[in-house]
Amino acid sequence: MNPNNKKDNPLLAAGMVGALGLNVAICMVLGYFAGDWLGGSKGWTAVGLIVGLAVGILSCVMLVRKVLGNTDG
Repeated sequence: MNPNNKKDNPLLAAGMVGALGLNVAICMVLGYFAGDWLGGSKGWTAVGLIVGLAVGILSCVMLVRKVLGNTDG
C-alpha cells in the first residue's frame, strides 16, 4: 500500500460502500413515496421503486467516477 495514493485507503473504500448503499436506499424510498403519491396503486408504487432504483444506480456510478477520477483514458 502506497501511503501517497489516496485510492488505496481501506477507510475510503468502506466509506464509499456505505455511501453507495445509503444512496440507493434513499432513492428507492423516495421512488416508493413518489409512486404512492402519483396513484397509490401497486403499479404506480412498483414504477416508483424501479425508477428510484435506476436513479440510485446512476447516482452511484457518477459518485464512483468522481471519487476515483476519470481513469479510463
